[in-house]
Amino acid sequence: MAEPKTATIEAEERVATTFRAQVFGSIARQKLFAFASLIVLMVFFGFASPAFMQVENLLGILQSTAVNGVLAIASTFVIITAGIDLSVGTLMTFCAVMAGVFLTNWQLPLWTGVLAAIATGAMSGLLSGTFVAKLKLPPFIATLGMMLVNKGLALVVAGDKPIYFSDSENFSTISQGSMIGYVLPSLPVPNSVLILFVLAIAASAVLSRTALGRYTFALGSNEEAVRLSGVNVDRWKITIYVLAGAICGVAGLLIASRLNSAQPALGQGYELEAIAAVVIGGTSLSGGTGTVLGTIIGAFIMSVLTNGLRILSVPQEWQIVVTGVIIILAVYIDILRRRKL
Repeated sequence: MAEPKTATIEAEERVATTFRAQVFGSIARQKLFAFASLIVLMVFFGFASPAFMQVENLLGILQSTAVNGVLAIASTFVIITAGIDLSVGTLMTFCAVMAGVFLTNWQLPLWTGVLAAIATGAMSGLLSGTFVAKLKLPPFIATLGMMLVNKGLALVVAGDKPIYFSDSENFSTISQGSMIGYVLPSLPVPNSVLILFVLAIAASAVLSRTALGRYTFALGSNEEAVRLSGVNVDRWKITIYVLAGAICGVAGLLIASRLNSAQPALGQGYELEAIAAVVIGGTSLSGGTGTVLGTIIGAFIMSVLTNGLRILSVPQEWQIVVTGVIIILAVYIDILRRRKL
């Protein structure tokens, strides 16, 4: 017969239950606020410029969101662990270059280029994770170093010039084709958007239904408690960085397919939009909380804002200023939200 719980244990469980309810309620409110902000932005730009709501422009927003959204999903895993990954943008570029080497320079089959991009991302994530978990480098420093390494390697491997795909195996259809449009001609949604949503569903399932997801949240909430419970923290942390790197490989394939080329000088700056999308979507930079759905909403907000400012002929330098202000506001809102918990 089980012994009755003591009053202390019952009190602790009530406190834990109340805290979890507060956290989940805060995340839900953040996602609702982000979604409402997205609607407001679309309505505003729709009234400000009739060109914004044209089908071609909306499809362009979807395509740009696909790349940024995939990078944001990768960043979500790392940020939930209370880490940061500044290398996602240049890693995406390096993965695209490696796909170009396999498909254009070496004339290998399409599947080898796809595997090369994803494997390159995973290997870079393995290095970043090892630096953070084994060498105990701060994630900011470790991934900053990998950002520069990936940028340099992309330029070296590509020979300082773009690699253009011959498209003999329809490489461009990875991003620009439309499986949905083939079935429903009136709905020509690009494959890149379909890949984004499939990846988002898979990532959400990993976070909510697997041991990797549980340990991702646990590491961000209280890494030392996880370590003291006997869990191999280093192994799980490295695994998370490897997964994030592999997802960046998918982003590399999407952007290379969209441009039909691997541009080795591209990539730096994408990490800022990815981090902004993650934070806007409700994932805390302090770790322990976050959702993929919120991240996707955040990615759409960034794409709509960028596209709308461009249509209104706002100079690019001011677009960068606006992005910076949004990041600051998103982080400040996150700080205020956590103070209330």
